[in-house]
Amino acid sequence: MIEKQEIEEIMQKLLKFYEGREIEWSASLNPFQILIGTILSQRTRDVMTEKITKKLFEKFATPEDFNKASVEEIENVIRGAGFYKQKAKRIKEIAEIILKKYNGKVPESREELMKLPGVGAKTSAITMVYGFGKNDAIPVDTHVHRISNRIGMVKTKTPEETEKELMKKIPRKYWNVINHLFVIHGQSICLPMKPRCNECPTKEHCRYFRDCRKINQKQS
Repeated sequence: MIEKQEIEEIMQKLLKFYEGREIEWSASLNPFQILIGTILSQRTRDVMTEKITKKLFEKFATPEDFNKASVEEIENVIRGAGFYKQKAKRIKEIAEIILKKYNGKVPESREELMKLPGVGAKTSAITMVYGFGKNDAIPVDTHVHRISNRIGMVKTKTPEETEKELMKKIPRKYWNVINHLFVIHGQSICLPMKPRCNECPTKEHCRYFRDCRKINQKQS
């Protein structure tokens, strides 16, 4: 298992390699839009998430806008997202709750966020980190879970376990950037299938790369 000093080296290499890169759909969004965009991203491809969130926030930008809209109107805009009918209902409910219970402002704690329908650990963490700029959570999505296990930072079976283990190992100064880095890395190089290991800036640290190299050496 990778130790803290090596994790420091990995994070520094990724920061340098992806310097200036942003996750397009979440750039320049406010806490409410980050919350809604993250709900839309669930079980939806990254490219589709970017397309739909841009389209959605051009039409509805605030809790008031979503509260006035019908579920059907929201459905028509987000059609193409996975489970779009269910998500449209949740988005409508969340907008209503935020207006009535929180005076139109997104709650600024994970505990309160997770009381909202459809909001779990990942969504609440992403909202805290990217919406409010907090440094008290590590958002774990499919990219973070896959890459941290593949590299050898953790050995876990669920995103919830991954977050707990990463919070023990990752220096706190990286908590608000690890999701950003791993999402971009997972989209461009550390792909779910056929990762482009030879292009990876952290391959010397990666347990998966070492195992593959050993197999290739035995076969040659």
